Amino acid sequence: MQYFTSYRNQAAMQLLGLCFILSLGLAGSVQAGEISATERQAIVDRADSISRLHSLLVLREGEAVVEHVRTGPGLSTPANIKSLSKTVLSALAGIAIERGLVDGTDQPLVELLGSRVPDEVAPEVRDITFGHALSLQTGLRKTSGRYYGAWVQSEDWVAHALTRPMVDSPGGRMIYSTGSSHLAGAALVEASGRSLLALARDWLGEPLNIRVPDWMQDPQGIHFGGNEMKLSPRALARFGELYRLGGVIDGRRVIPEWWIEASWTPRGRSPWSGDRYGYGWFITQLAGDRSYHGRGYGGQALFVIPDVALTIVITSDPTPPSRGGDFDRIKRLAASIVSAAMTD
Repeated sequence: MQYFTSYRNQAAMQLLGLCFILSLGLAGSVQAGEISATERQAIVDRADSISRLHSLLVLREGEAVVEHVRTGPGLSTPANIKSLSKTVLSALAGIAIERGLVDGTDQPLVELLGSRVPDEVAPEVRDITFGHALSLQTGLRKTSGRYYGAWVQSEDWVAHALTRPMVDSPGGRMIYSTGSSHLAGAALVEASGRSLLALARDWLGEPLNIRVPDWMQDPQGIHFGGNEMKLSPRALARFGELYRLGGVIDGRRVIPEWWIEASWTPRGRSPWSGDRYGYGWFITQLAGDRSYHGRGYGGQALFVIPDVALTIVITSDPTPPSRGGDFDRIKRLAASIVSAAMTD
């Protein structure tokens, strides 16, 4: 059984998690500063220069300091968060491990998927773990990009993803593929005997007091694992705050602290941005501070920057086409917010 599962109930891991949380809180209290009215207006002006942007919500120490709607459904209405769904899926994975439904990130994916695994998979597929699917390191050829259409039009998304050619070893380079995330989602369905919608509503929606609408399913009725979820910016901010606060919100433990640390541990690297990737989270630097973010097509984003006690949510037009460089502009916007939150 893998490391985190073996130690999650031991005092050593609890102490490690406590130190992790305390380090985040201490860093935030030392470095975070006020964001002035002038700086807030400059942030809004910069946001308005991003043509696809719908809304911007900035929380500092849990309090909203910027609430800006340029267009779109607003801050309280669920919006399609596209591949930012992968970040939410990762939270469900950690909770499933903590509850003993999944042995750990080292559990073989085919063991979890059971009868959903077709007979014709390559031998290397047996070496793919649950963690590999979450970190997009399955080694399978991607189902995203030019392969996306054929995948979502297939009769069985799980079987199609598992029978793609192996283009790397399991645990090797990061291959951005929503098919890999969907395999992780399907594994959670098999392990729990419940739908991803039910898990998301019970494990996140209820404790966070956020609305989780129904979303797209594959031909077998498995909710899209890693795409097409709909959450409002305020719901996403609440989710981001949960991670910033070490998995506890309103005095209630929702996500184990060791899972946040595991998710924020770099495992692969994006071939496009160069950002590192953990379990559903990208890891980078913004204005010199460690930042963690999830992102989705068209400019959907959730940034958590613990050292300055910031949670940033950005929603944008999710429809094609999306020109190159849009997310670079969003990252620059987020970096300017981090800079504004720093003391002089």
